[in-house]
Amino acid sequence: MADLTGAVWHKSTRSGGNGGDCVEVARNLPGIVAIRDTKDPGGAALIFGHAEWNAFLAGVRDGEFDL
Repeated sequence: MADLTGAVWHKSTRSGGNGGDCVEVARNLPGIVAIRDTKDPGGAALIFGHAEWNAFLAGVRDGEFDL
């Protein structure tokens, strides 16, 4: 399990401003990127390696996940 005590969380720029479906990302941890639900900061976080995260972001930018 990753140690997230030093995580600096930032709300995603794609999250809505109405307090609804929001996620936070911590990219300051060595070797990992952590994602969590803003409404449940003490809950589980998804952990990705930097290469995995960059591949995901590239897919988003390329429209790979568009419906």
